[in-house]
Amino acid sequence: MLLLHLSDVDEARWAEAFTQSLAPYKVVRQGEDFDPADVDYIFVWKPRPEAFEGLSNLKAVLSLGAGVDALLKHPRLPDVPVVRFIDKDLSQRMSDYVVAHVTMHHRQFTRFQADQKARRWSQFYPPAANETTVGIMGLGVLGQDAITRLRPLGFDLRGWSRTPKVIDGVAGFAGAAQFDAFLSGTDILVNLLPLTPETQGILNAETFAKLRRGGLASGPVIVNAARGGHQREADIAAALADGTLGAASLDVFEVEPLPADSPLWGLENCFITPHIAAISNEKTGVHYFTRIIQDHLAGRELINVVDRARGY
Repeated sequence: MLLLHLSDVDEARWAEAFTQSLAPYKVVRQGEDFDPADVDYIFVWKPRPEAFEGLSNLKAVLSLGAGVDALLKHPRLPDVPVVRFIDKDLSQRMSDYVVAHVTMHHRQFTRFQADQKARRWSQFYPPAANETTVGIMGLGVLGQDAITRLRPLGFDLRGWSRTPKVIDGVAGFAGAAQFDAFLSGTDILVNLLPLTPETQGILNAETFAKLRRGGLASGPVIVNAARGGHQREADIAAALADGTLGAASLDVFEVEPLPADSPLWGLENCFITPHIAAISNEKTGVHYFTRIIQDHLAGRELINVVDRARGY
């Protein structure tokens, strides 16, 4: 039996799709009449404290989201494999966001927006793409997909990850020992890291001060489409105000929704989107997890299992 325990999404639609896809395998929703001991798999998004009660024969937890940091903090998470969602559609959507904001900042949109508001004709010429270095933090599935979409545009690319990665056309940096060197040559910093204790608050004043100066005329830029826990918003607001950062694009926040009194709302060089960079698609999600369940029931190993020690 598959149990759905989803918050802030249309659970009924997902249940209907899984029922059709897995038939005759039984699919149930939270609140329905079923024996928890009969549940083999639970499909979750923002599970409540009681989500896992009575699931004594659970084989795996299936996560609707690609990021599992919040799920791993659940106080009653069972000691069974956690499978995360990896999907081409989700990767495409995230890369769409990254490419849009990288190119916007490369072309100095903030400067020209200010000129337009001031009715000022100033023929400033942005640098060529190959004169601008984009640094990607996080070289997993999402980071590597973003690289494949940025590379044809001609940007100079560098990447930073926990362990060394060799990617064609990308200068690689790894670990704390090479973090400063990675930052020192980066004009536009894109964060696609998983949220772990080591990456909590990594977007902070110390990090911003180490980015390259003199590459982009307005100053270096950050783009965060990963987790709000990666950033220190007071540091971002201060850096945007004093010129340490030329601009920022933020899709995630320490508290969501972003409070109305946040100073970020009023900064013209801060571009805010309400956590919409990428979303798990129902059609591809059902197909992905149906295959995982069917393969596992047939005796094959689970794929994309989270390493709890690493946190992703």
